[in-house]
Amino acid sequence: MIHSLVKSAFETGCISVASEGLILQLLAHHSCLPTDVQALQSLSQAIEGGKVQREGPGTWSVMTHLAAIA
Repeated sequence: MIHSLVKSAFETGCISVASEGLILQLLAHHSCLPTDVQALQSLSQAIEGGKVQREGPGTWSVMTHLAAIA
């Protein structure tokens, strides 16, 4: 599921508030595969590099949540 959300963000060049929230929910429920971790790392790099824009305000906190469950 996370991989699909990340793929969509790369295709559109934007990650929506809804997608970001769903990713956080999946991480909170430990519904994360190794391929999802890799996809999130790639997305984080793309956001930091300006290749993917965030729809929501604030900072990209997904990696912080991912580190907390790892």
